[in-house]
This record gives sequence, C-alpha cells and structure tokens, in this order.
Amino acid sequence: MSTDINEKLQSNRNAIDSIDHQVVKLLNQRVLLDGGANEEQVLAKVAKYNPGPLTDATLQAIYRALMLAGLDPAAKATDVSITDELDLSIVTLLSQRVKHAAEIGKIKHANGADYYDPTREAQVMAKVTSLNPGPIKNSTICSVYREVISGSISLEKKLVIGYLGPEATYTHQAAISNFGVSLDYRAIKTIPDVFLEVESGAADYGVVPIENSTEGAVFHSMDMLVESDLHICSQVYMAIEHCLISQSPLDQITEVRSKDQALGQCRDWLHANLPNADLVDVVSTAEAVRTAKETSTVAAVASALSAQRYGVKIQARGIQDRDDNVTRFLVVGKTRAKPLGDGRDKTSLVISLRDECGALEKTLHAFATRGINLSKIESRPSRKKAWDYYFFIDLIGHYDDENVQAALADLVGHCPFVKWLGSYPNDEPPSQ
Repeated sequence: MSTDINEKLQSNRNAIDSIDHQVVKLLNQRVLLDGGANEEQVLAKVAKYNPGPLTDATLQAIYRALMLAGLDPAAKATDVSITDELDLSIVTLLSQRVKHAAEIGKIKHANGADYYDPTREAQVMAKVTSLNPGPIKNSTICSVYREVISGSISLEKKLVIGYLGPEATYTHQAAISNFGVSLDYRAIKTIPDVFLEVESGAADYGVVPIENSTEGAVFHSMDMLVESDLHICSQVYMAIEHCLISQSPLDQITEVRSKDQALGQCRDWLHANLPNADLVDVVSTAEAVRTAKETSTVAAVASALSAQRYGVKIQARGIQDRDDNVTRFLVVGKTRAKPLGDGRDKTSLVISLRDECGALEKTLHAFATRGINLSKIESRPSRKKAWDYYFFIDLIGHYDDENVQAALADLVGHCPFVKWLGSYPNDEPPSQ
C-alpha cells in the first residue's frame, strides 16, 4: 500500500482507539447508575438516539448484551436525565467508531481483504479488555464489542453464516456468539451440507461442532475437514447447560429424546431421575423439543433457548453430569487467519502414518525438537481401508511460523498424508 493509504489507515485506527477508551469508561459508569427505566424503555431510547449508520437493531443488540449482565450490585438510583446523557454519549461514540471502521474496510477490501477478520477481532477483544477498569466483567465487554463488530460488518456486507441446524440449537448459539446478531444465519440439516454450502458460495462461513469435553469428538466434522478444501478460521468454546424440557412433570415422562451427544452428557442424571424412561437419539436437540411439544409423555434434553423458541416448559435445569461441560465449535471458510503471535495461535493438521515401527515417534519428534506444544492428538479411521487411521493434531503456533514450517517439512518426509486444516486465534473468552 502507498504511504498515503497507510496514513489514512493509521489515522482511522487512532480515532477508533480513542473512542474505545471512552466507550469502555462510559459503559462502566452506566452500570453503576439506575435511571429507573426498564429494558423495553432503554431499547426504545437508544433507537431514538441513533444517528446512523448503525441500524436500530444493532444498537439494541449492543445494549441487550450489556443488560444481560445487569446493573452492578452497587448501582445507585439517579435522575433519568443522567443515564439519558450517558446513553446518548455511548450511542454517538459507537456511531463514530463504525464510520472510522468503514473507512478502514473500504481500503482493505479494495486490496482483497476479507470482511471477517478473526485475527483483528481477537486483537480488538484483547485491547478493550485491557482498557476495562471494572466493574463490568471482561466477558460482558467482549459481548458488547462482538455486536459492535457484527454491526460494522453488516454495513459493508451481509455475510451469510451457515450452521448445523435447526434453529435454537447449541450450534446456532455458538454461531451468534462468534458473529453477533447483525448477520444472516441459515440453518443447514447436516454437517456435510454446511461444508458444501460454504464451498459453493451459498454461505460465507459455516459453524459446526468438533468436540465436547465430556463426550469427545464429533466424527462427521472430523471427516469433512479431511475431505474439504475449506480452512478453520476460528473456534468457539461454549459452556453447555442442558435442560429437561417437557409439558409434563418427571413422573409422567416415559421417553427422553435428544442428540446422542446430549444424552451422553446427561447419562447419570437421567439414570437417577428417569430410570424407566426410554432414551431416544434424534437428529437434533431442537427436533427433540418439537416432539416434546407435541407429545406430553416425551421430554427433551436441550437448551433454555430451545425451550423458549418452541414454548415448552423447563422441568429441570443444569442436568449435565459435569459442571465444566464445554463444547468446542469451529468456523470454517475460505479465509486464512493471520498470525497473532506470542503463543496465541492454534494450528490444526491431519496426517497419516506409515505402517512401520516408530512411525508415531518420528512424528512427535518433529514437534518436540522444535519446542512445539501439541494440545491434542486423536486418531480416526480413514475409511479408505481396514485398520488405516488418520491422526488429527492441534498445536500451539501458526502455519506461517518458522518452527511450524520446519516441523511440517519433516512430516512430509515420512508421512504419506499431511494436510493443514487451518491456523486461527487460540484466545479463549475471558471469564472476568
């Protein structure tokens, strides 16, 4: 890029940095003041204050993210004019931020950059959390800025996000958690179809589950990563809270339906509380809730969002056997995420080994001698011939890192199959 263009980019970035300092400070002031308005009144107010170019829906999504955490316990009642002034300042600053982001976007897209930049988003989240003095939790600040970024992208291009459906599944929640509410979402029936939609261009990105901390890997997603030319662009970790959803109390339930993974994650609870009920595997948690709505003796294991979406009562919450039940989802697309550095990147590979003594040891040696940490290694039948396996490897580092490139060169020398699946930010959402 020319010097003039770089100067324009830096000028807009400096303006955004200044705005973010002010916005984070004002958000923390806002949660300490109770102007007496309810959620509906606050959402109507911020829409009234909206000067553009953000849509009213995006501004309301930003405020919903803030209000979901609620006012701080130390919040004090104050005159409504004071909270009105704060809200007006926040909305005005966010509108200015989006204009500067749009200027950056025009320059970058003219030079072939993607609209979704997971590396840049990780940098933004790191920045705003470093600015946060509290009392707002960093996770809330990140949720607010997720919607800010989502709204900014939507003004440039209405990206289509395909996800393993139907609506109101955990994968749907994960997609929104990663991209925000301002983009377009499309429920897709199967994991292979998610990949096909993105490959064809019908969707810009796809979101699929890859593993659960209790039940392990999602094999359909692993198989498609081998077969597809798409890259992993980013990852989403989501704490899973399962609910028992039914029209009837527990003593009237004869059948429990859900996805096999969800049933497995609640196995002990179901055995203890519904020992005589039949457990039935269905295509999705949302499908289970629909059945529970139609049949009074059927219960579903699904999310609270599904219960709300289909209007079925929650009979019990938090029925998963482990409190640390977390599912990891992957975002797949044609984007190649740039490196963050400082150990904040993760790279995924799939390889096969020769049928010879020491084959796995040679593979591990390529990483160990270069100080590369492997965070996961898992085998999966190749489905090409009996007793032939692929090995899925996650390592800390980026594909472009010199030591990772050297390790891959070693692998190519003695592995029949080596495929890079993607490099992407490894930052996990902050809890504080």
